[in-house]
Amino acid sequence: MRSKWLFAVPALAAAGIASAGFSGGREPTADDAATVGALDTRYQAAVKANDWAAMGAILADDFVLVTGSGKVYSRTDLLNAARARSATYERQEDSSRKVRVWGATAVVTALLWEKGIDGGKPFDKRLWFSDTYVKTPRGWRYVFGQASLPLPQ
Repeated sequence: MRSKWLFAVPALAAAGIASAGFSGGREPTADDAATVGALDTRYQAAVKANDWAAMGAILADDFVLVTGSGKVYSRTDLLNAARARSATYERQEDSSRKVRVWGATAVVTALLWEKGIDGGKPFDKRLWFSDTYVKTPRGWRYVFGQASLPLPQ
């Protein structure tokens, strides 16, 4: 009898913790998905325009971006690059977007087409990204991004 409970108790505890953390204490609404989708659209537009103030209003203070090449960028890195206008964009458009919401967490996945000039070098690439947002007392904030390597032409 004891061995049965040795396995059952941790499994039940893990299930309870996972379900409590997963829901975030509330059920997401269709409005949450629409809000996060619109926020991500505004973020992409801000990147294209090098609008560091708009980017800063969306990015969490501890934001991190990890690219497919393994580079890691902080909020400060992205805002400084936008201020310096180190890249200019002809295109910064996404497609195949999907927004998934779990309680106070949302993930946006999409195919991004970027075209422009960065550091004097032209670029034209498509890549997949996942943007993670968390609902805070100040509203939804972009906390983590991950981008794939550029897709083959």
